[in-house]
Amino acid sequence: MSFRSGLLAATILAAPMAAVAQPIDGLYVGAGAGYNGKQSQNISGIVQTAPLLPSSGSGSLHYDAGWVGLASVGYGLGNGLRFEVEGSYRQNDVRRWSGTPFPADPRGHNETYGAMVNALYDFDISPFTGMDWFMPYVGVGAGYQWTTLKSVSNTGIFPNAYRASSSSDTDGNVAYQGIVGAAFPISAVPGLAITAEYRFMGVLGGEKFKGSVSGTPIAGPGFVTQLGRFGLGEQFNHSALLGVRYAFNAAPPPPPPAPIVAPAPAAARSYLVFFDWDKATLTDRARQIIAEAARNSTSVQYTRIEVNGYTDTSGSAAYNQRLSVRRAEAVAAELVRNGVPREAITTQGFGETHLLVPTGPNVREPQNRRVEIILR
Repeated sequence: MSFRSGLLAATILAAPMAAVAQPIDGLYVGAGAGYNGKQSQNISGIVQTAPLLPSSGSGSLHYDAGWVGLASVGYGLGNGLRFEVEGSYRQNDVRRWSGTPFPADPRGHNETYGAMVNALYDFDISPFTGMDWFMPYVGVGAGYQWTTLKSVSNTGIFPNAYRASSSSDTDGNVAYQGIVGAAFPISAVPGLAITAEYRFMGVLGGEKFKGSVSGTPIAGPGFVTQLGRFGLGEQFNHSALLGVRYAFNAAPPPPPPAPIVAPAPAAARSYLVFFDWDKATLTDRARQIIAEAARNSTSVQYTRIEVNGYTDTSGSAAYNQRLSVRRAEAVAAELVRNGVPREAITTQGFGETHLLVPTGPNVREPQNRRVEIILR
């Protein structure tokens, strides 16, 4: 599995549940597993305590693709920077032991495990890209790694002699690593994220491993076994991992926006009261409108209330003038009865002028037989 494939898989898994990525602020834990590729290692040779057998420990160890698992605990500062302690384990089978002077059949595997202290930085790229569903990060680390050669052996036929070299031993050295990854937060669980990473880890060379050389010497006694030590060169590991991480102090997702409540409609500042033909008496509907105007006058600011009367064009102009005044006075009296101070009201009659519906003379238009209440 390549790092690119792992990153794509993490993206597909996280996309339906993605939340807004945020830098970690506080304690967190993480774990991951995946592919580990170990580069070939040089063998410095077997140093025999009594070299009765010809040396067969030189050459290089080559490894099959293996696996890696790790767990970590760390603390984020809330500004993108975080620190963690990591424990890891890697295993790769020995595929080939090259450089021997005879055909060889290698076996066994290499285990590498230890602890690292890492410093990492999360990049919040959402302000620049709008991509708030993932957060890339980089890091470096240093620590100590132990290497165990587990039943690593190399057998073959040397000219005129059978040979076998083997080791099952552990040694350790200083290690270092570089990290490149990305986190994909899961909105259903605040603080939980899927991670995809590439890690390069190196272990300094010079490790020595106890071993033995067995076989039949070219000259000397029969089958013998002699003790010695393997020397391995620097170790390089390339790892691609998928994992999970949980931050304990993650902020909860923002609440859904409050529903927008439409503001209450503003109280009307103008009201129309209509009258029957040639009447100045108030209908039930007219009284309801006047009561509403009086009620709303308490919730709006005004300096005066104008009550203006009008008529249609039927009848004489003089009669219509007097009728419009009577209508205005009737409405003003009803306003007072509903609690409006009389001194706040001004009344005026306009007769058959200012028609709401333009008409010719002697037309009984109901819309023109009205009083208009205006809150100024």
